[in-house]
Amino acid sequence: MVDDGVRGYIDAVTPAKRRRDAETLLGLMVRVTGEPARMWGTIVGFGEYHYRYPSGREGDGPGAGFAARKAASSIYLPDGVGSHVDLLARLGPHTTGVGCLYIKDLETVDLAALESIVARSYETLTSGTYSQRAREGGVRD
Repeated sequence: MVDDGVRGYIDAVTPAKRRRDAETLLGLMVRVTGEPARMWGTIVGFGEYHYRYPSGREGDGPGAGFAARKAASSIYLPDGVGSHVDLLARLGPHTTGVGCLYIKDLETVDLAALESIVARSYETLTSGTYSQRAREGGVRD
């Protein structure tokens, strides 16, 4: 079930291709996390994780999440894109930031690779208190 806030957000997404991708990401992330979607500001989030950095700063964030932006769908990887280099090589057309994966059209990427990336990131983030920033995420062995 999708709450009214999430449904309203997705229904308002433009263009239609981005709304289609948001529906796909919604299903993928519910399946991977087993958690219902809820709004975290302008991010559709699933589950929750707690972080505490060596600086003492701490807080909570969604264990997995995405935002349907006009230019591309943003998939949030707080453990850093560097933790997923192997799978990103298989993904298909995308760009990255330190902790974000940007995809312009989900029909052009390997959804199995994307699902593995989201699952791996979610598992890392929710396995206990997370203590690294996205830029510190490293390549997995």
